[in-house]
Amino acid sequence: MKTLNNIARSFTFLFLAGVSFSGCTKKEGETTSSKPIESDVIKIGEYGSMTGSEASFGISTHRGIKMAIGEINAAGGVKGKRLQLISLDNSGKAEETISVVQRLVNQDKVDVLIGEVASSRSLAAAPIAQRAGVPMISPSSTNPKVTAVGDYIFRVCFIDPFQGTVVAKFAAEKLNAKTATIFIDKKSDYSVGLAEVFRKAFSDAGGTVVDEQSYSSGDIDFKGQLTNMRGKKPDVIMLPGYYTEVGLILKQARELGIKAPFVGTDGWDSPKLFEIGGKALIGSYFSNHYSVEDPDPKITEFIAKFKNLHNGEIPDSMSALGYDAVMMLRDALIRSSSFSGKDIRDALAATTNLKGVTGVITMDKDRNASKAAVMLEITEGGGFKFISRVDPT
Repeated sequence: MKTLNNIARSFTFLFLAGVSFSGCTKKEGETTSSKPIESDVIKIGEYGSMTGSEASFGISTHRGIKMAIGEINAAGGVKGKRLQLISLDNSGKAEETISVVQRLVNQDKVDVLIGEVASSRSLAAAPIAQRAGVPMISPSSTNPKVTAVGDYIFRVCFIDPFQGTVVAKFAAEKLNAKTATIFIDKKSDYSVGLAEVFRKAFSDAGGTVVDEQSYSSGDIDFKGQLTNMRGKKPDVIMLPGYYTEVGLILKQARELGIKAPFVGTDGWDSPKLFEIGGKALIGSYFSNHYSVEDPDPKITEFIAKFKNLHNGEIPDSMSALGYDAVMMLRDALIRSSSFSGKDIRDALAATTNLKGVTGVITMDKDRNASKAAVMLEITEGGGFKFISRVDPT
């Protein structure tokens, strides 16, 4: 497998037609090409973690976005206009997010924003988009606070109250867990929000949370907290975090003799997860947006096209959600009465029963996607085995 640094270094050479870069000194992950005539394009500003500790998320999402834009432009664009992608790297930092989103909105004058994966970074960007009247679509930020910022903010993924409940019920009903501990990334809105939902849902399902421990993003030593949890002898351990720490936590847990299964959420989904955690991950479970084992023709077609573009690599859920974000935008642009921010916003809000790779997308009154989640088990060799699908009803 290529390293993330190698992938990032080669980023600017891999783009499909319709992708462009706007001025300034380039950072890895930004895109460049000759600038089309303004009236002939719809500008899409993408911001994401192309570099940094969570670069896998940004790179995967970007590949899905780029793939969708390439397909749309190859088919003639939308109403005679091509989609022009301007992609900027925020290095996985909230403060950098503010800077690049202000640039996309104020300097590049984008018509729509797509981003981010992490809820904390989407929360940094959303007020800027809302004030400017630029519609923003998050592919995969699941914290409910993101779209609560305002009526120009949308997402194509499910939200944490649903995801956390799915995981809690799975632990109680499928794993027969009576007790649980929760390990929270206290710096992450995503992790804190999911822990809160899991705590209540697990209790409602008849379980008891016997201990809670915390860590901070970037930590590498978790043995003190894990030793405390080991003493509680939980039936299951809930770990709502990102793959960067999850792999290390699982390795150290197994080294300490903790045998309880871990359950987690979509932040686990990365090709890097098994590289970090190895065999310590086997037998753990996490919720996700889709399964590559699903025989749905929409999914199999997407996977085949993605593999063709990326030397046989299988797309993770971040790529699928990036693709779906652009396709939801395309659907809205076709229905929109004009390309003004307000009309695009109104068309996005009216999205109903749009068949995406990650499920059928319908915007609810809070501009969240109502769609199913899947539970996956990590198997030998780093495979993700489909276990169950849970509909929002």
